[in-house]
Amino acid sequence: MKGDVVFQSFEVTARPEQGPPRLAALRERLVAAQIDGFIVPRADAHQGEYVAARDARLSWLTGFTGSAGFCVALRDVAGVFIDGRYRTQVKAQVADVFTPVPWPETSMAAWLREQLPQGGRVGFDPWLHTVDQIRLAETALAGSDITLVQCANLVDAIWQDQPVAPMAPAKVHPIEFAGESHESKRARLAKTLKDAGERAAILTLPDSICWLLNIRGADIERNPVVQGFAIVHDSGAVDLFAAPRKFDGLEEHLGTDVHLSPQDAFLNALAALEGPVRIDGGTAPQIIADTLGDAAHHGAELCALPKACKNDAEIAGAAAAHLRDGAAMVEMLCWLDAQPPGSVTETQVVTQLETLRRRDNGLQDISFETIAGTGPNGAIMHYRVTEETNATLEDGQLIVLDSGGQYLDGTTDITRTIAIGTPPREAQEAFTRVLAGMIAMSRLRWPCGLAGAHIEAIGRMPLWLAGQDFDHGLGHGVGAYLSVHEGPQRLSRMSHVPLEPGMILSNEPGYYREGAFGIRLENLLVVQEAPALPGGDAHRPMLDWRTLAFAPIDRRLILADMLDPAARAWLNDYHAQVATKIGPRVTQAAKEWLNIATAPI
Repeated sequence: MKGDVVFQSFEVTARPEQGPPRLAALRERLVAAQIDGFIVPRADAHQGEYVAARDARLSWLTGFTGSAGFCVALRDVAGVFIDGRYRTQVKAQVADVFTPVPWPETSMAAWLREQLPQGGRVGFDPWLHTVDQIRLAETALAGSDITLVQCANLVDAIWQDQPVAPMAPAKVHPIEFAGESHESKRARLAKTLKDAGERAAILTLPDSICWLLNIRGADIERNPVVQGFAIVHDSGAVDLFAAPRKFDGLEEHLGTDVHLSPQDAFLNALAALEGPVRIDGGTAPQIIADTLGDAAHHGAELCALPKACKNDAEIAGAAAAHLRDGAAMVEMLCWLDAQPPGSVTETQVVTQLETLRRRDNGLQDISFETIAGTGPNGAIMHYRVTEETNATLEDGQLIVLDSGGQYLDGTTDITRTIAIGTPPREAQEAFTRVLAGMIAMSRLRWPCGLAGAHIEAIGRMPLWLAGQDFDHGLGHGVGAYLSVHEGPQRLSRMSHVPLEPGMILSNEPGYYREGAFGIRLENLLVVQEAPALPGGDAHRPMLDWRTLAFAPIDRRLILADMLDPAARAWLNDYHAQVATKIGPRVTQAAKEWLNIATAPI
């Protein structure tokens, strides 16, 4: 147990009323810079999904705290571009001086063409936008007399109390959990570069650098990463650009082939490289391509696929972490069932779950802000409870509980939807469809070479047959004591990266009825080679899933007659495994509750 203070905070981090004066100050900067607009992305210079407080420019300016989106602030209108996950959330978070724009249905270029019919100059910070983003935008704006121009960051210019850059110390990620030395990893990637005829590759993603060098850090909340940049050479040597004080005491671990320099030396080092130098247009900031010039060679991010395909030690660690995490979940669900409707709030649920997780000495942090949304709050897909939104769990409601932990041996992410009192029939019907989709994906076998885009509809079909759907992907990749969202693999209609053994992904269908309730169920799965079946094609190797997460699914929300016999058999087998694997790890009271919760349907 790590003291009485939980990781998660319930304070309000942004308020709508703060937006108008900040937008007005930004517009004064537009006039001074003689430009017509400025793009404010969610991203930082490292282009990871999560950002440190210093880089939270989008939420500081607009009040919108979602993990994806951007703002385009013009002199007379400011659009906040959000995807389907945040259409409900954005309404409560931004003032009316900002206009929510459905994205990607409406592209930035199409919106700019409409707002600036006579043309104009729109500024952007070249550190905060990738090569692909700028290329696509410029292509879409061709012929419009709208020009994207690089400029200093105008939000930084008005953000007077901007937090300082994070300086958390780095630490060694032990070989027992990493499963491979960083010397071996560097040698593997050096061969990849040589085989491609490339002299070097650029890394900007903090989790890629941490994976490669077997280090972890704490520069970003909930993500055990160190911020920095790296150049990987075809010799296996690495030039690392980060604050040197973060690496005090790690000299022996890094060795003589990893050369550490201050971060402000990065651009000069790039300019001195001889090409071809690999950059990934989807993660490299525009300024990197500008600095490399003709030396830049576009290719896949060097670490993304090797990092995604977990080795045996990483898979074993993830499995072990999920069993301990599952015990905390069962204790939590047992506790929640004992609380009468109307007696518990969302923050109490979050605090209780984290308190139970923190009994594990391997827990380093939660893997993201726990989502505990009851009633209408459950329909906000990435809901974050605050002191002001904290709701009481009332009879007839559901609560969506989406949470995870960062353990030394693995990262967990699990979602359960729980009935409070007597659930309404329409919620049971929707829940059973979501469960049917989750089971269908869990049971799937598929030919090698298929990607998430080819199979993710399996998890949506029961909802589609009822004229329903949800506005997020079916699943995302997960790191090994790294970022809870990890690419390049996804269960998404937009993902064309073939699934390979060792990849860990979430399986999380959902359903959301604005103003009423939300439903989501999530287990983490690992891709593995499927055993041959009698009568199967011997020449057609196939893959399937191994389930990592074990916690009961609320039987009170299941309408058994809506599940076909194969789905019921899967559920009963899964619950039997939960009882067997988790039962010995929990208190006697929780075990007795678990035996009832996992009884066959």
